[in-house]
Amino acid sequence: MPRLDGKVALVTGAGTGIGRATARLFAREGARVVVAELNAAAGEQTAQLITRSGGKAIAVTTDVTEPDSIQATIDTTLRHWGALHVLHNNAGGSTARDSDVTAAPLDEFWRVIKLDLFGSFLGCRFGIPAIIKSGGGSVINMSSNVALMGIPGRDCYTAAKGGVAAITRSMAVEFAPKVRVNAIAPSATMTDRVKTLVAGNAALDKLAKSHLVGLIEPEDVASMALFLASDEAAKVTGHVYPVDSGVIIS
Repeated sequence: MPRLDGKVALVTGAGTGIGRATARLFAREGARVVVAELNAAAGEQTAQLITRSGGKAIAVTTDVTEPDSIQATIDTTLRHWGALHVLHNNAGGSTARDSDVTAAPLDEFWRVIKLDLFGSFLGCRFGIPAIIKSGGGSVINMSSNVALMGIPGRDCYTAAKGGVAAITRSMAVEFAPKVRVNAIAPSATMTDRVKTLVAGNAALDKLAKSHLVGLIEPEDVASMALFLASDEAAKVTGHVYPVDSGVIIS
């Protein structure tokens, strides 16, 4: 039996990268998927990739930084699929404008706090009641290895992802046993965006040398999300799971 048979899953930022890989994997494992994406064309493309492969998905244009938009996406999910069992707060990301606390632009700090931390907060604010109403399920937040180790020059992103890790633990206590809340902490993942950032310079070689078992692909992170979404993780809550190819220990 597929691991997510009968479940409804909502994935934010599912138009590209890790979000797209996760949405497609969830669908292959039997979930009915809501592709929540700010870029309407990218979201629709992900949904079409799923449906053309025999899966079930709808795309909903969603701005995770706007409460009304998140609430509308949850309402659409319940109206279309009748339930919500899995919420993957994946939308987020850093930029090259990030820096140390003395040099980072203030607007970059607030951008990443609003997108990565507040966006996850809003997803949980409106998604958790829907999951409880549906009989329970799983929330999967997206933290980062920068929340678990010291990495210079990323102080805006570190603050946001550290906040995601902290709120994951508190929500796990608050909403047990109906809702399990965990987070994934990837290292740099070879999405199209990251490949563009490191292409043609020494950064990729340096990155590769720090990863003990190879560079991380979006599908590697999606596999962890699948485990946390499935009933195999029925007794797993309140933890932050690195998918980092050993970077934290090396």
